[in-house]
Amino acid sequence: MVFTNGCFDVLHAGHVHLLEQTAALGDLLVVGLNSDASVRRLKGESRPLNTEDDRACVLGALGSVDSVVVFDEDTPIRLIEAIRPDVLVKGGDYTRDGVIGADIVEKGGGRVAIIPLVDGLSTSATIARMKSS
Repeated sequence: MVFTNGCFDVLHAGHVHLLEQTAALGDLLVVGLNSDASVRRLKGESRPLNTEDDRACVLGALGSVDSVVVFDEDTPIRLIEAIRPDVLVKGGDYTRDGVIGADIVEKGGGRVAIIPLVDGLSTSATIARMKSS
């Protein structure tokens, strides 16, 4: 089982690339999705732009995603402890030391993988372009 997590507020091609690369690392991809309340605490009161139900629906419709689990905490640590994935994946804006749950996965015999980001694609950049239009 492979696990990654995030807000996935405005899904873009960079997210799709990350999820496809992540899914290729195992047989089952579980995506932990920050709840609306969690996104507000992390990103501010103006976020998320899309509700957790909408974000989960879009993520679940992707062929690379097998399961979406919404979590309300600021980090997915409890979810990682519960499912104990074989591979824990984050995007290239992280280093292994910054990946929440890396120690748990590695102690269980799993590994951490960092997938390079697609240059120029980010939710923040997309929102900025929308605001300037």
